[in-house]
Amino acid sequence: MSDLLETLEALHQGLVVGYPTEGVFGVGCDPDKPAAIEKLLTIKQRPKSKGLILIAANFAQLAPYVDLSSIDASTQERIFASWPGPVTWVLPASEITSDWVTGQFDTVAVRVSDHPLVIQLCEGFGKPLISTSANLSGQPSATTYAEVEQQLGDQLAAILFGPTGGRDKPSAIYDGLTGRVIREG
Repeated sequence: MSDLLETLEALHQGLVVGYPTEGVFGVGCDPDKPAAIEKLLTIKQRPKSKGLILIAANFAQLAPYVDLSSIDASTQERIFASWPGPVTWVLPASEITSDWVTGQFDTVAVRVSDHPLVIQLCEGFGKPLISTSANLSGQPSATTYAEVEQQLGDQLAAILFGPTGGRDKPSAIYDGLTGRVIREG
């Protein structure tokens, strides 16, 4: 059971951590450390090609990783109106965004969270985190600390203790270019 400082220390060391989000527990790491992302993918048994979500305390943290130049003004308004909250948008990736984050795509999935612990974690870390559900690929998403501990506990450097935001499923995902729903939330 880890507190905020222990979890931040693990992130700064390039390790993989667990934390509560709006609906389920997530696992994450530094989006700029390929070795950390590779470890996360190994833990999850998830292929690199699928890409990952970046979660942040505010859009300023996400701005370096996205390219909004091809997103029209009305869609940008819709995106910003949905945040903070449990809505993920798939947007064109900037040139600095690693293929460890984007996978086989030229886009990146991003979310500005309204979960207080995620906000504290991202603010304390000073940038967004990789965020994917805390479970092995194909298994149900963990919704409690105990479930994360059971499935992944021995593989994570820290698990931030706290409740999820109470939603009963992961965030909705929308395509920022088309507005199409990729995953219902």
